[in-house]
Amino acid sequence: MELASKYNPADVEGKWYQYWLDHHLFSSKPDGREPYTVVIPPPNVTGVLHMGHMLNNTIQDILVRRARMEGKNACWVPGTDHASIATEAKVVNRLAAQGIKKTDLSRDEFLEHAWEWTNEHGGIILKQLRRLGASCDWSRTAFTMDETRSESVLKVFVDLYNKGLIYRGVRMVNWDPKALTALSDEEVIFKEEHGKLYYLRYQVEGDPEGRYAVVATTRPETIMGDTAMCINPNDPKNEWLKGKKVIIPLVNRAIPVIEDDYVDIEFGTGCLKVTPAHDVNDYMLGEKYNLPSIDIFNDNGTLSEAAGLYIGMDRFDVRKQIEKDLDAAGLLDKTEAYTNKVGYSERTNVVIEPKLSMQWFLKMEHFAAMALPPVMNDELKFYPAKYKNTYRHWMENIKDWCISRQLWWGHRIPAYFLPAGGYVVASTPDEALAKAKEQTGDATLTMDDLRQDEDCLDTWFSSWLWPISLFDGINKPGNEEIKYYYPTSDLVTGPDIIFFWVARMIMAGYEYEGQMPFKNVYFTGIVRDKQGRKMSKSLGNSPDPLELIDKYGADGVRMGMMLSAPAGNDILFDDVLCEQGRNFNNKIWNAFRLIKGWTVDDNIQASEAAKLAVHWFESKQNEVAAEVADLFSKYRLSEALMAVYKLFWDEFSSWYLEMIKPAYGQGIDRATYDATLGFLDNLLHLLHPFMPFITEELWQQMHERNKAEGESLMVSALRMDTSVDTTFVAQFEVVKEVISSIRSIRLQKNIAQKEALDLQVLGSNSVAEFNAVIQKMCNLSSIEVVANKAEGASSFMVGTTEYAVPLENMIDVDAEIERMEAELKHKEGFLQGVLKKLSNEKFVSNAPAAVLEMERKKQADAESIISSLKESIAALKKA
Repeated sequence: MELASKYNPADVEGKWYQYWLDHHLFSSKPDGREPYTVVIPPPNVTGVLHMGHMLNNTIQDILVRRARMEGKNACWVPGTDHASIATEAKVVNRLAAQGIKKTDLSRDEFLEHAWEWTNEHGGIILKQLRRLGASCDWSRTAFTMDETRSESVLKVFVDLYNKGLIYRGVRMVNWDPKALTALSDEEVIFKEEHGKLYYLRYQVEGDPEGRYAVVATTRPETIMGDTAMCINPNDPKNEWLKGKKVIIPLVNRAIPVIEDDYVDIEFGTGCLKVTPAHDVNDYMLGEKYNLPSIDIFNDNGTLSEAAGLYIGMDRFDVRKQIEKDLDAAGLLDKTEAYTNKVGYSERTNVVIEPKLSMQWFLKMEHFAAMALPPVMNDELKFYPAKYKNTYRHWMENIKDWCISRQLWWGHRIPAYFLPAGGYVVASTPDEALAKAKEQTGDATLTMDDLRQDEDCLDTWFSSWLWPISLFDGINKPGNEEIKYYYPTSDLVTGPDIIFFWVARMIMAGYEYEGQMPFKNVYFTGIVRDKQGRKMSKSLGNSPDPLELIDKYGADGVRMGMMLSAPAGNDILFDDVLCEQGRNFNNKIWNAFRLIKGWTVDDNIQASEAAKLAVHWFESKQNEVAAEVADLFSKYRLSEALMAVYKLFWDEFSSWYLEMIKPAYGQGIDRATYDATLGFLDNLLHLLHPFMPFITEELWQQMHERNKAEGESLMVSALRMDTSVDTTFVAQFEVVKEVISSIRSIRLQKNIAQKEALDLQVLGSNSVAEFNAVIQKMCNLSSIEVVANKAEGASSFMVGTTEYAVPLENMIDVDAEIERMEAELKHKEGFLQGVLKKLSNEKFVSNAPAAVLEMERKKQADAESIISSLKESIAALKKA
């Protein structure tokens, strides 16, 4: 079949992806080969593809395809995450648009709507990944709330509870007033905010002089929850307040003055208002001094009945109003501009509220002790390694994980409350009832007597089991698949979830499998626009990945992403890179068409130039293949792609094909043609992980393949010789310089390629064995070694050897003299600038040695060129 004159991705991509699917080329089953396992970071079930997904999944696919071609049993497991907060918010919004409130529905009714939403929108992103070329084993697609994963989560909860690692208690938590749920510390993002410091007057109770203490606070709206004022016992300026009581402004309630060296004497006035229900540090003071706790906020961030004032108003509206009211009452001493860090919900981007709440927690010290050493000892490697310090800092300062969420969409906590108080924890209702009967001694209990906890588990409590639960290792410990595929090979993820997910998976791996969940973690950077801004809908700077694929083709987009994607560094994405990718596709396509367009003549032998070219390129491709293997081992995938790109574009297309190309209308010898197809086959193998579609298309076109049996480049072994003739390759670099210099002379002197030239080598010719190549590439009639170059010849240096091209009547002498004199004038001016710098004593004494060396080299080079130009001008004038 004849190839189209231009590469059209739309004609190729869908066709080959379906071919791979039809022949089950992505599927994996345990066998005798070395496994290579990757688990996908599960995207939100109702999410759609964005540039971050594109980058992450392109990298995973490159690694998986490379492993497959190395003969490993590659298994890339896809799946989605139920994303409790995000999905519940979308369902609530959809219901609101229909005039339905969540509070109007029972839990089961709400979950019907949630499943309906999930079934309607879920899995779209996985279908979109197919457009990218993702070679996942789709038969293994999992969901964090499917039966296997759900059963695993509940079993783990029960197990950890029975081990004494899960507990329930009232603690200060991060409360999200929009999502109406507690959050873990890792889900709080701190942002710098420019606000105010309010100085409030607290009258001293019964003071005959009417004195007052001044308290500085950033949150005047919380004074209704004050239950003490605290001073440092070592603060002389506030010593007069010891043993006193003060009156909360506007509230008119008296509170005691307590003493603790926690108070910073230098901050504000040294007087601290203590609000145990709404500040984590105040909560600790409250516990220490047995202070009452007044919760003045409703769950949605409005003020509650307990506040007594501003009931039903939003907390930030109260802040504005209370400033006015305090000022009007003469109780506001002053305000100052103040910058501090404020915690925001990572999910809803609203300011979190510290809140006392009954929640479920997981003790983390036990897990941190297991999970820290393997990473720090490089048993489990991070790429780039700089993230080891981030990981270590978190592990060494770990806090218990708040694992309960006040949501309905998710894994419901398997705790069942008993009629007379207390509770039991069990994986199933039947087990819970049996435990309840045993615990109470009441055999008449029924399920109706038990009340299951309303909360659900943090989404991450299911995804931390992902590498184990995907192979059903929790429900069926030691099964064939968990033994074969675990630990997985590589994890590709963003550093923003190193705590949420990576660290916790490592913990779960050691707890339930006794070993690491993956051997290597590759941290991608954040995809930014070319101005360095993070991509977002609000900025309108995030392109639609599918539109990019439509425009540039999947291979073009993959290449564009990877050219700008060094591990761990942010990616400055520009459409121009995808255009470069598309242009490279066309270059590959056109090179293939050129080769397949040649006629093979079995009656001719390979020319000397062709033999040299074949020997050189065989070594060159082996050298680059070894470099690519080394770069893959270091996860420097961007550099690996660039190495293959240069090998194809520069060495193969620009040099090798030019050296062997038969003259117009003539055939090519069989040996050279077969060698060239072999090189092309190797190049397609090297390129395939990065650009799977065009490489499969061309590989299938090279020879007749057994399509009925599913023959494919994707599962064709990457086999390349490791031998490299380094001396020959190094010499050829000199040859390339010689050729480029002769071509530059043709260009400068405007001499047509059809005009044959002679080449003189002064002294000795160190690359004489390559004369055939130089003659062919430059159209030379002769190459001779001479003692002196011809009069009027144009010369150049390569290393320490001088070459000259006699020009005789080939140039316009007057125009050439004029050009050379203009160049001489420019070089003399340049030299004067360098000499002026080197005659400046201050510069010479202060400049680094390397800079001085560079300037002196500029001087020497300029003097050499000036001498050569003067010599050439004199020779031309004499002629």
